[in-house]
Amino acid sequence: MTRRFKVLVLLVVLLLVSAGSMVAVWSQRDDEPVTILGPWTDEQGEQFENVLRGFGIPFEYQGTAAQREVLLSKVQSGEPPDIAIMPGVGELAEYAGQKRLKSLNGLYAEEEYGAPWKPVAGPQQDAYWVPVKADLKSIVWYREGDRPASSPAALASWCIGMGDDGASGWPGSDWIEDLVLQREGPDTYGKWALGDDEVPWTGAAVRSAWEAWAGLLRQDEEAARRALLTDHRGDPAKYGLLFDGPEGCALEHQGSFARSFYRDKRQQAGLMDSAPLLPGGGYRVRAHEVTGDFAALFSDRPQARDLIERLASREGQQKWADSADVFSANRRVRPRDRPLEQEIAKRLTGTGPRCLDASDVMPPAVRDAFYEAVLLTIARAAAGEDLDVPGLLTDVQKVATAQTDRRPALRTVCST
Repeated sequence: MTRRFKVLVLLVVLLLVSAGSMVAVWSQRDDEPVTILGPWTDEQGEQFENVLRGFGIPFEYQGTAAQREVLLSKVQSGEPPDIAIMPGVGELAEYAGQKRLKSLNGLYAEEEYGAPWKPVAGPQQDAYWVPVKADLKSIVWYREGDRPASSPAALASWCIGMGDDGASGWPGSDWIEDLVLQREGPDTYGKWALGDDEVPWTGAAVRSAWEAWAGLLRQDEEAARRALLTDHRGDPAKYGLLFDGPEGCALEHQGSFARSFYRDKRQQAGLMDSAPLLPGGGYRVRAHEVTGDFAALFSDRPQARDLIERLASREGQQKWADSADVFSANRRVRPRDRPLEQEIAKRLTGTGPRCLDASDVMPPAVRDAFYEAVLLTIARAAAGEDLDVPGLLTDVQKVATAQTDRRPALRTVCST
């Protein structure tokens, strides 16, 4: 039975009871599978389902690159999934503010998740999400044996693609976020991400970072045009942009998830911190930007709570990391015995400063305006037009100012 049908049946039962025709007790069937909406498809989606099967709890998993839109549609129709897994907490914070999410208190070991991964408490000290996959940003990939000099590179050297099935433009937002983080530091970055009036979009911190990135784009109209029209994963039949990009492409500013795009050539990719390579460069590493996929509960069904508890546990996270070659925010999970994987894991869960991806924690309307401004910047650079950075940032600031909800379920973005 669908949930809508069950609601109708319940209403009929209540009407009959009130009419004195019968007495009944309504209960939800315990054998219905747990419904899960997540971001993983194809091979990684199959790997995730294999992990879930090991828990022995019946489930139905739907993987989509457009999970934000799919989740909104399901919520609006009154049939949200039991569990939603989202790339970031922007939407989840809104759903928590609308009191649609259920508390996860007691379903995860707090000591296993350090800042900024530790599920953030809301006004009533309830946690509403937990990271079930993590990735490192503020890094640059290069082909093994061709490590770049620690200085800014020309636009033609960068493997850049803005396209995405769900939200085009986010790879450009990563550049700007990283520039704000390395130039200004975690405190300023965190205030900007959370919409603090001290760090507006039109202020010097964001504007100067955006202009530094715009200066890179102005170097080569053809390279800017190519970036605008290219998928960030490259050709799915090949090995990602780093290995199959245009001639001269040798560096990729992407998160640790990019290794999955490189497929059989992933072991031929090396990484280094992005700070010295960013436009205007020579920056020291102030912190690392990180991102994650966060699980939240839309129902209180015991089976759903049991499943999310198992998935967030050290054992569940270890199985997921081992079977799919992914990274965990759980600091008790052991990375594979390879130097590169250990290096990534150390930066994800170690002691250095880490900041959640800024656009992931922004209200969805602000995030979307951010992405649009990124795409407009590239389009104007490709056409040789005036980029008008102040005008673009003024438009984003208007969207940010219009937000009445200033993240009641989110308190901090960066670890100290």
